Amino acid sequence: MSEKKELLTTNRKALTINLDERKYGTFAEIGAGQEVARVFFQAGGASGTIAKTISAYDMNFSDAIYGKAPRYVSRERLGLMLDHEYNLLLERLATPRGERTTFFVFADTVATKGYKGTNDAHGWMGVRFQTEPGGPPSEVLLHVRMWDKENVLQQEALGIAGTNLIYAAFYYRDDPRRFIESLVDKLGIQRLEVDMLKFSGPAFGQVDNRLMSLFLVQYGLTNAVMFGPGGDVLQPSEFFYKKAILVERGSFRPVTHVNVDMLNCATAQFVQEPAVKGKDVVVIMEITMNNLLAAGAIDGPDFLHRVDLLGELGFTAMISNYPEYYRLTSYFRRYTKEMIGVALGINNLLEIFNEKYYEHLDGGILESFGRMFRNAVKLYIYPMRQEAFDHYLSEGGASQAGSLMRHAFADNVIITAKNVHVAAHLRNLYDHLLENHYLEGIVGFDREVLGIFSRDVLGRIRDRNPVWEQMVPPSVAAAIKKRKLFGYSDPAAVP
Repeated sequence: MSEKKELLTTNRKALTINLDERKYGTFAEIGAGQEVARVFFQAGGASGTIAKTISAYDMNFSDAIYGKAPRYVSRERLGLMLDHEYNLLLERLATPRGERTTFFVFADTVATKGYKGTNDAHGWMGVRFQTEPGGPPSEVLLHVRMWDKENVLQQEALGIAGTNLIYAAFYYRDDPRRFIESLVDKLGIQRLEVDMLKFSGPAFGQVDNRLMSLFLVQYGLTNAVMFGPGGDVLQPSEFFYKKAILVERGSFRPVTHVNVDMLNCATAQFVQEPAVKGKDVVVIMEITMNNLLAAGAIDGPDFLHRVDLLGELGFTAMISNYPEYYRLTSYFRRYTKEMIGVALGINNLLEIFNEKYYEHLDGGILESFGRMFRNAVKLYIYPMRQEAFDHYLSEGGASQAGSLMRHAFADNVIITAKNVHVAAHLRNLYDHLLENHYLEGIVGFDREVLGIFSRDVLGRIRDRNPVWEQMVPPSVAAAIKKRKLFGYSDPAAVP
């Protein structure tokens, strides 16, 4: 988090806005009462800020005002609300006060805990605003999850979060990190999660939404964010809803032939699973925050390079704060009941069998595996050449379990899910998982690429050794050279 600062109370934020004579707008709220508008009314001086409040709670009224949307709690519905109310605000007030006023609209569409208490408490909120009278609007959209158990507390959290958003849009827009941290002021991450955030418009012309999403994970406002191939920020619950999921974890620094071959082969096997046939399938490449923080601090440009190169190949990228695989699969299980597949190499397989990662669990490694495999989860294991694995160990990739593999086979032997060595006291556990098809070896792989590691590619790029170009897909090589990524410089240039 950034340096310590005085946290304004929610009431003080609302009052500051109410006393700002230039700001005037509409509050449109559906699904949890008018909780944000209530904060502004209670703060005092609201007549100087609020042009109108509306809560079109009935579906027929809502459709009549805003038009139909696929779902009432959705980004589409939020967009329709912002469009309608902002246009109406300008239509009615631009002439009498547009020369001295910066107009804004705050809107939310939310589902708090229902009477039966079985629904997902979440919602969309956004603010569209001018930075100068008569100027073009800018916009911030976000998706929230409310973790309080009681409906009244969820409503309170929504009122605070909405006020935080409006205040940040007005006063923190030039400091995006502070903007993001302030979204949970007087709430904390225990009560509210922000799992999607998007800035647009002239006020945020220099903002990269992918980097802002990364800050959501870094500052603990959520545990995972996602980006489409074009760099668009995706909302997890919409993307994963009722879909089978296949994920590959890696550093992708840069993405190599091995990464692509592993995912292609795993996908071919995954879609043939009886539980997957006929289902919608999503495939993602995931990077952990541990990987991004390996150098001690997040390197923003380096992170964007990785996401850009995955996008070059048409992959959806995900950044998560789940170092353990069982936590990652549990996260997916929030959104879908369909099958989950995880593609990984021999080195990562052995890390899963490293018991040091589960010392915080009462049931240790057995508990972690119980959590990971209990609901239609399968690991697809990509092979590795023995000499490549020895190289991996010598470069610092050793673990207690992995060190058992050193010199276990002759050179040129391929290590697979069937012949890999794990610690002796875990062998029966491994055999159980293999025999019951919780683990499955990847077949149809390209033997010619098995010795490729991202770290070797990166080293060759920096050493200006052109061999690296044969280790990555052609489009990735072209992008690295064109944009001079990862320290690339033309070998023909004078040093």
